[in-house]
Amino acid sequence: MSAETKFEKEMERLQREGVISRSQFLQIMAAAGAFLALGTDKAYAAKSSVRAKIVIVGGGAAGIGMAARLLRKLHNPDITIIDPSEKHFYQPGFTLIGGGVYGKDDVWRSQEECMPSGVKWVKDKVVMVHPTLNKVDTEKSGSFDYDFMVLVPGVKYDWSRIEGITYETIGEGNAHTIYDWRGAQMTWPAMKEFSEKGGRGVFCDTYTKHKCGGAPKKICLLTWDNARKSGTTDKIDLHYYTGSKQLYDVPHFTPRLEEIYRERNIPVDMNCKLKAIDTHAKKAYFEQTITAADGTKTTHEIGTEYDFMHFLVPQCAPDFVRESGLSWTEGKLAADGWAMIDQQTLIHKTYTNIIGLGDCAGIPTSKTSAAVRKQLPVAVDNLIALMEGRTPEAIYNGYAACPIVTEYGKVLMCEFDYKKEPQITFPLSLLDMSKEQWVAWLLKVYALKPIYFELMLRGLY
Repeated sequence: MSAETKFEKEMERLQREGVISRSQFLQIMAAAGAFLALGTDKAYAAKSSVRAKIVIVGGGAAGIGMAARLLRKLHNPDITIIDPSEKHFYQPGFTLIGGGVYGKDDVWRSQEECMPSGVKWVKDKVVMVHPTLNKVDTEKSGSFDYDFMVLVPGVKYDWSRIEGITYETIGEGNAHTIYDWRGAQMTWPAMKEFSEKGGRGVFCDTYTKHKCGGAPKKICLLTWDNARKSGTTDKIDLHYYTGSKQLYDVPHFTPRLEEIYRERNIPVDMNCKLKAIDTHAKKAYFEQTITAADGTKTTHEIGTEYDFMHFLVPQCAPDFVRESGLSWTEGKLAADGWAMIDQQTLIHKTYTNIIGLGDCAGIPTSKTSAAVRKQLPVAVDNLIALMEGRTPEAIYNGYAACPIVTEYGKVLMCEFDYKKEPQITFPLSLLDMSKEQWVAWLLKVYALKPIYFELMLRGLY
């Protein structure tokens, strides 16, 4: 069954069940049909007969996507995925759980169901890599040798950097985060109650590179829109704190996003690091850095009370990446241990039999599934080139996409490259994507999840 047919059947099911109307079905198919036709990888006719032992560290979008594509590209694949997960989550859907659009079971499938047939799955986690020995150690299953390794272990949430709250205490003191399946489930009823009753809402991102930089903004804007629907916008007082020097750093989309925050009277404080949450007193503490005209920097503490809070935990590479000598040792990406990957070829800068992509890769792009989707064909082509002894020639241009939900029914679909220049995907390029669009909402809510599970994870897109 073709990629287009799989997608159409899923959309027909949604129409039959009354999730979308006939007119919405036609709009989605018009947009996504061209989107799929443009993006589906059909170049599987020429297979490589080269054989090598490939170990993939991580079974997320990048890991499973790599395995599925390699199976289609290699005559004699020898692929092992090491990952401990029971469930495979469509993580972009966490925002929609937190916003009350998806239910808790709409965003996951069993990891076993997602694993491509033909790979060996070691249900364990990697604790060390020995890149000079071409070996990885696992927690319970011993060591595994490799000829080539794909490093895609995702990120670590560093709870030690926020005092007063832990993973186990998410939701206490009405402090929530949708960067976790359980946390997303708790966010929706809390947001709904707050939007109806009113009060002070505090929202923040974090100062490290992190997954889906738009998600904290989405929750803030959906909270406001819930209040609008409840007729209580005069009862809420929302504030947004960002660890960056600006609300968004892609010039094509930033003006409209800033305008939305002004229209909704949501002030934005820049250069703020969340340091602590007092869940008993419902008070958040930030450290803000102020840079004077002469370049002098000073810091001061901001303490703010809240009735509802959405926060983001600082993120870094898993410990074993740094401990294995795979991280950057200098530059902005060194502090959090991101893997030292060439931003164009996705090959490790020191160990050329290691390919790295996805959230753990130390490359200057956003950590989104859309970025992974564009990295996959580059990573596969360059890995096979290395296996065959050829010079890798495929180049990743830094493409990433961040669909910022600005209200129920509208999305500011931000697509850009390393240069922060817009890279609008057809057919969205036919619209003014510097502003929020209804068709982007349809893609976000109804199209992207089946594309992810049915096509991307199967190596078809």
